[in-house]
Amino acid sequence: MATQTSESPVQTLNIVKEISIDAPLDVVWDSILEEMGPANIGGGGSPMPMKLEPWPGGRWFRDLENNTGHLWGHIQVIKPPKLLEICGPLFMSYPAANHLQYRLTDNGGSTNLKLTHRAVGLIDPEHAKGVQDGWGEIISNIQKKAAKRAQQRG
Repeated sequence: MATQTSESPVQTLNIVKEISIDAPLDVVWDSILEEMGPANIGGGGSPMPMKLEPWPGGRWFRDLENNTGHLWGHIQVIKPPKLLEICGPLFMSYPAANHLQYRLTDNGGSTNLKLTHRAVGLIDPEHAKGVQDGWGEIISNIQKKAAKRAQQRG
């Protein structure tokens, strides 16, 4: 039996997105948890509900029922309503380690949201290209949800 090997270079990924959201800190926090959980949208705009267990060591995963699904990561740090860090494979089904951080800062009625995604591994070039736009869409969704929540709150 022949064995074939090939060299794949280890790659890194470093994405930072920042946005100011016209909503209070707690409203933005709730919007992040909703976006990462039941309101998550996958590529192409189709619903991709996720489950997020909001405690240290809690899982972030896609439950496909009947004991099937995808583990995206575990909560490394959670300090509501200012910091959420997740480590794990995220959407990468290959050798890679990811660290995702949502950091919120109060700006006196508005909130600064900084998302940082860092990864190292055998990163698929298509993922490396698409992830910039993907996080941009997620940040935009969070901003819309938070604005709507803030408006409803009055």
